[in-house]
Amino acid sequence: MKRNNSMLFVLLIVSLCLILAVNVVGAPKKYVIGFSQIGAESGWRTAETESVKSTAAERGIELKFADAQQKQENQIKALRSFIAQKVDGILLAPVVESGWEEVLQEAKDAKIPVVLLDRGINVKDDSLYVCKITSDFIWEGKAAGEWLAKKMKSKANIAELQGTPGASAAIERKKGFEQAIAKFKGMKIVKSQTGNFTRAEGKQVMEAFLKADKTINAVYAHNDDMALGAIQAIEEAGKKPGKDIIIISIDGVKAAFEAMVAGKLNCTVECNPLLGPIGFDTLIGAINGKTYPKWVVQKDGVFSMETAAKVLPTRKY
Repeated sequence: MKRNNSMLFVLLIVSLCLILAVNVVGAPKKYVIGFSQIGAESGWRTAETESVKSTAAERGIELKFADAQQKQENQIKALRSFIAQKVDGILLAPVVESGWEEVLQEAKDAKIPVVLLDRGINVKDDSLYVCKITSDFIWEGKAAGEWLAKKMKSKANIAELQGTPGASAAIERKKGFEQAIAKFKGMKIVKSQTGNFTRAEGKQVMEAFLKADKTINAVYAHNDDMALGAIQAIEEAGKKPGKDIIIISIDGVKAAFEAMVAGKLNCTVECNPLLGPIGFDTLIGAINGKTYPKWVVQKDGVFSMETAAKVLPTRKY
């Protein structure tokens, strides 16, 4: 009887060991991911951050988040911190295009893949990052220019509110817009200055534009937040935004749709910030040896004042 009990005890121990071994082998890996975000300069940026954070929480990913407050030096410090902590991978929303070679080489040497979110970079060796997941900023600029030319019947004195100097979104949105309006001799950019993608600076710059040039009858803003700032400036100057001055911007955030419903913004070109799911899918795929095209393009649309009321209830950002 004692022998049988001993055998049962041994079998029980062996079974438990086998169960534990199976669980350990079959347990999904808990990934540790670093995310260097530019900052919180706009509603769009906040929506992207929330998308990444909520996706990480849903998938059980340990996320190390760093807000760079729109400074590249802070992003470089964050990346080096992630490398020192031996994270599995890095998501990077780069504040500017240049100056990344050294730190990305350090990540590559540590065998830590890097995926770029919403903006691109300019490096000689594109093996330093897996890919960029962005919208087509040149297309966005072209779409804005074409819409404005049609709306203004090919004749306008345009005030341009540019994004952060050196940012790929600002560079390419300007380029695409200029390509579109170059077809029309009457479409002229009479004022152009950075508003750094912020509502406060957009308002400040637009105030100065209105004092300097009374002929402005259209605004092209590289993002919605600067357009919303410009709307405030236009109203304070005694003019009606959306009527006296036609306004088009880029991003398609909920606040822009609210402004269109109110008749103050005429059009917004979409740029989807909900990149958390595709960002993690791509990065974890790269960690496990998958390869991707260097540019994963997000498809966007154009929304005018006339359709805003129908679309607004569906906006998630």
